[in-house]
Amino acid sequence: MASNFAARANQALMQSSPKWRLVVWLLLMLSASLWTLQLWQNGARVQSDILAMLPHLQQDKLTERALNQVEATLADQVYIALVAKDETKAIAAAKLLMQKLEADLVARGKQGALTDIRSADMQLGEALGQFYFPHRFKLLTEPQAKALANQDIGSLIEAATAQLYNAFSYANSNLLAQDPLLLFPANLLTLAPSSKVRASQGILLANQGDNVAAVVMAKGRESAFNPNAQLAQMTALTQGLDAVKQSYPDITVLKAGALFHALAATQTAKSEISILGLASLLGVIALVWLAFRSVMPLLLAIVTISSGLLLAVTFTLSVFGELHLLTLVFGTSLIGIAIDYSFHFYCERLSDSERSAKATVAYIFPTVTLAFITSALAYVGIGLAPFPGMQQVAIFCAAGLLGAYLTLILAYPLLASSRLPEGSRPLALAGTYLASLTQLSKRFTTPLGMGMFALVILVWCLVGVTKLTVDDDIRHLQQSPASVTEPENQLRQLLSGGTDNQFLLVRAPNEEALLQQLERVSPMLDTAITNQELGNYVSLSRYLPSHQKQDTAYRLQGEIYQTQLERVLTSLGLDENLKPELQAAYLAARTEYITPAKFFTLEAGKQLAPFWLAPNEANSPVSNGALNDGRASADHGAEHGADQGADYGADYGAIVLLGGIQQIDALKARFAHDGSVQLIDKVADISAVMGHYRLLTLKLLALALGIALLLFSLNFGFKKAAVVVAVPALAALLTLATLGLTGSPLSLFHALALILVFGIGIDYSLFFASAQNHGKAVMMAVFMSACSTLLAFGLLAFSQTQAIHYFGLTLSLGIGFTFLLSPLILTTTLALTTNQLLTTKKS
Repeated sequence: MASNFAARANQALMQSSPKWRLVVWLLLMLSASLWTLQLWQNGARVQSDILAMLPHLQQDKLTERALNQVEATLADQVYIALVAKDETKAIAAAKLLMQKLEADLVARGKQGALTDIRSADMQLGEALGQFYFPHRFKLLTEPQAKALANQDIGSLIEAATAQLYNAFSYANSNLLAQDPLLLFPANLLTLAPSSKVRASQGILLANQGDNVAAVVMAKGRESAFNPNAQLAQMTALTQGLDAVKQSYPDITVLKAGALFHALAATQTAKSEISILGLASLLGVIALVWLAFRSVMPLLLAIVTISSGLLLAVTFTLSVFGELHLLTLVFGTSLIGIAIDYSFHFYCERLSDSERSAKATVAYIFPTVTLAFITSALAYVGIGLAPFPGMQQVAIFCAAGLLGAYLTLILAYPLLASSRLPEGSRPLALAGTYLASLTQLSKRFTTPLGMGMFALVILVWCLVGVTKLTVDDDIRHLQQSPASVTEPENQLRQLLSGGTDNQFLLVRAPNEEALLQQLERVSPMLDTAITNQELGNYVSLSRYLPSHQKQDTAYRLQGEIYQTQLERVLTSLGLDENLKPELQAAYLAARTEYITPAKFFTLEAGKQLAPFWLAPNEANSPVSNGALNDGRASADHGAEHGADQGADYGADYGAIVLLGGIQQIDALKARFAHDGSVQLIDKVADISAVMGHYRLLTLKLLALALGIALLLFSLNFGFKKAAVVVAVPALAALLTLATLGLTGSPLSLFHALALILVFGIGIDYSLFFASAQNHGKAVMMAVFMSACSTLLAFGLLAFSQTQAIHYFGLTLSLGIGFTFLLSPLILTTTLALTTNQLLTTKKS
């Protein structure tokens, strides 16, 4: 069936005019060029976010919203620490940097790269005091509540008396007239998170050994993963830091934030695109020239590659609206694959110089078509992975192969009509190599030879596969250089450990229940800090006591204002005329509560609002400013916004940020049996998904081998089809064994590369299975094809990005093994043919 279809298609091609084919091809390329230009003008862009390659987690709406809120809040933050030998110099340097950044923001207006430039907020404590003071009757610290519960009012009187005679006391006559036991100041102090940082002259300070670090923070107006935004933000920062360095040469600068990781990733990707792509292109050109000694094959090789890249970009932008930089890095390998068609064409022409270009295309059309279909299906297999970046790679490379295939079928009959220079040395070398392999294979046809060969392969595979380890950790996808990570680690250490990617999501059916849940979780986290499982945490429970807790505090303070007020006033020497006013104020506060709605109108509240998730709200109550406690974030998450208008369910949720995590498993165990508290660990969740799809990809590879066996059986018969499929299957197995022997851990990217080993290896097998005249032309074409592919993927193995390195290493090994094994198909198929002929004669 397949052969009949190919024959009819081939006949139609032979009847068509080469000129008309070329016209069709030119119109197709012109249309693709115009459409791509239109897409760029309509906003298509290059994406440089490494995390755009990560899988989408299937989460419930509240969890998804929490992830988006944390990423949107903590992403795009920039932290700069200016380290000096004395505090005065550090403060002056920080003020100068803030002045320069604010001047840039004023000068550029809405085009300013960095916004929300800040350090310490000196008015924050005063604002919080003004907000909480009217609610003082519903606030008690734990020691205060314990004393009142035990009716030990004497200890509170003693504490207040001590404050009155303390030279550094915050007590004054106005405060005493409204809070005679001075309970409120202690409650206000509990709002300040425990931290190594302090504030002076509006600047956040931290000690670093004998030095002092002044910390300045800002937020990027656009995503740090946008290349244009990166340039603008770095320009503003560089100008400001240059001014600081001129005035204070001894200042040491520490930087932290997603911007610097994204910038390093962008620079690495751009460098690799230019270096790897150029090296691959030059390698292909050298191969073509050495083999054919003609300019036309060189020109057509470039045309083939260019048309493939054009369709690759067109299809990718049409489907995704953007082009990932890593897609382009992976796409450099397309050069080594797309050129295969040109190699096979010219090698066949070299083997039969009398055959026209049109006839040569017709001759190789069935095999090339089958090879294109199988390779495209291999890329489709990659596209089944839940990685937007890898889906782009699949579309990019499949479309690129389509462009190369169409160029061969439509353009070569006319453009490649010129004769090649006389010279059969490359073919002679290919023939010699094949003859050597044939002689070698004869040794394996004996029972002893076959047994030894099988034993070596079996031992190799068994030892290698048993040593194979697995690594699905997404943190290994991209490793920023030490110049980025070391300063960030120092800065995180200065700022109390920073904020980790993991956080708690606490949920409840209503607002009051959620506040009570947060109050129940905080002591558990305090215990975790004591046990050195955790460094710090940020919870709304510090700022938003539940109504139940406020009512308890109010009831306990009734002991003061309803039964013991005279004793208090007398003991402290205060005017007894204050009693009516104090009692009236106490009674008036009964129905007044601290509520989230009121708190989030404060500046401090606005900074914490993203971590309060009310139901059926598309966004947090207020802006997504970063926490003002100066915690640096190592979160490299992409910019996400909450889904506008989405139904987030009836649950309330609150995010508790965690920092300085030392024992993540112990933390998970604390909340493992609590359905209302969920430890969100996106890194672990994505890593688990990667492991799942790694196994799925390997199963897909086995399924693809089975489908290929059935498909080729229709064309070659079962025995020959089994030999064709056995080569890439054995190459994949040997590759896995070699990875195990070399200590390279198995990841999803290894598995995806094995899919391509199958797709490319099948091409080699098909051409050898279809070879005639002892296969010298096929051997030469496969040799050139393998060289070009190894050039492309071998270079990828040197990539600094781990995912690309794994991909390139696996493909290099796989293609190398396929190249060594595929010529054996020729001797095997000849043996099968000979046996069939002998059987036919006997019958």
